[in-house]
Amino acid sequence: MFEAFDALMLARIQFAFTVSFHFLFPAFSIGLASYLFVLNALHYSTGKPVYLTLFQFWKKIFALAFAMGVVSGITMSYQFGTNWSVFSDRAGPVIGAPMAYEVLSAFFLEAGFLGIMLFGRSRVGPRLHLVATGVVAFGTFLSAFWILSVNSWMQTPAGFEIAPNGQFVPTDFWQVIFNPSFPYRLAHTVTAAYLTTAFIVGGVGAYQLLRKKRREDRPGARTMFSMAMWMAAIVAPIQVFLGDAHGLNTLEHQPQKVMAMEGHFDSHPDGAPLILFGIPNSAEKRIDYAVEIPKLSSLILKHDLDAPLAGLDTIPEDEQPPVGIVFWSFRVMVALGFLMVGIGFWSLYARWRGTLFSDRKLHWTAFLAAPSGLVAVIAGWITTEVGRQPYTVYGLMRTAESVSPLSAATVGATLLAFIVIYFAVFGAGTFYILRLMKTGPKPIEDDRPDGPIRTAGITPAPSIDDKFIPAE
Repeated sequence: MFEAFDALMLARIQFAFTVSFHFLFPAFSIGLASYLFVLNALHYSTGKPVYLTLFQFWKKIFALAFAMGVVSGITMSYQFGTNWSVFSDRAGPVIGAPMAYEVLSAFFLEAGFLGIMLFGRSRVGPRLHLVATGVVAFGTFLSAFWILSVNSWMQTPAGFEIAPNGQFVPTDFWQVIFNPSFPYRLAHTVTAAYLTTAFIVGGVGAYQLLRKKRREDRPGARTMFSMAMWMAAIVAPIQVFLGDAHGLNTLEHQPQKVMAMEGHFDSHPDGAPLILFGIPNSAEKRIDYAVEIPKLSSLILKHDLDAPLAGLDTIPEDEQPPVGIVFWSFRVMVALGFLMVGIGFWSLYARWRGTLFSDRKLHWTAFLAAPSGLVAVIAGWITTEVGRQPYTVYGLMRTAESVSPLSAATVGATLLAFIVIYFAVFGAGTFYILRLMKTGPKPIEDDRPDGPIRTAGITPAPSIDDKFIPAE
């Protein structure tokens, strides 16, 4: 059944499938960890029960998303040894250390304090529990820091030399980590994770406001919807500027990726148009049925209407990325980004009019846009990774040179196994998360012990309904 594919294509499909599946969970959990810290801090400082209610609700969802992210990430990392052993052998001396630091620092930090965050509030007291929540949030950011550093090095390699045996050997660790594209990719990706969480939280809040029962029976719905819309109104416009800066950096270091994103098969010596829509025709090297704005691409990329822009006609054909995929994934990402900006501004207008919690059109829009962040980050990942092709290490090591010497049947069998297991296991987990979101937060009693209830001994811990006695 795999006669139409070779091992390279199947290995690429397998990695694309597993990393896309995996990326959904960190994109959600990075922002959700920070949101939990904010909720915990607000409850600690104000004592309002609504923040504790929301914290207890979202921490269950965070635990599930975090667990599925860890499991899916482990299987993805194994593929470096199974399907991409040549890449691992050659690039391992450079990327091995940052990936190990991600486990030793970020993951251990998250795992070490996760139990306290999930189960320890009544045992360690609200102050230390707040610290533990903050450490988990910092750990998720640190994890993104190391992984994005590795990915950015593959995009813009620096701080290395190639040994006689073909291995990439680090010569400057700081240049490896802080390579030219890393600061832009880190800011753009982490901000995207925060927006992803904001729109999921806003979607759940909007759903609770839309339900037929009285709105006062929906504890925390107004609070989480308001907080999410503040995030959308403030952060979504910032993300537009971060994306623009990232695009300019990409133009400097990976020009053919930008050419594919813009659909510029031909060079434009007197200003390039911005192609809004069209159908890429790679065989004829043109965009069919193009809808474009003259010279706007030059204005965006060069800040000059008449600035010349090179096209793919200046790049050897065997070094050009697949234009069709990159062209459309980029437009999906940008369109969803501007949708988020629009919803954020709409919420500001509704807030100014005093209709933030009664505007059902806004609630329906926010509810339907809940998964927009997840779609946007996958579209952005496709733009970044497919746009790097045909290289794994940009300009130095091709994807065809990186694959393990395996048969198509072997890779195809594991691909089928991944598909079946992923949809069974993670499908069940996702279904349970959606059920929790549908149910919504339930009001709980405010328990605010001043410190740990006990440090040793065999006295059973009190239940959540018991009154806590402050520690001496």
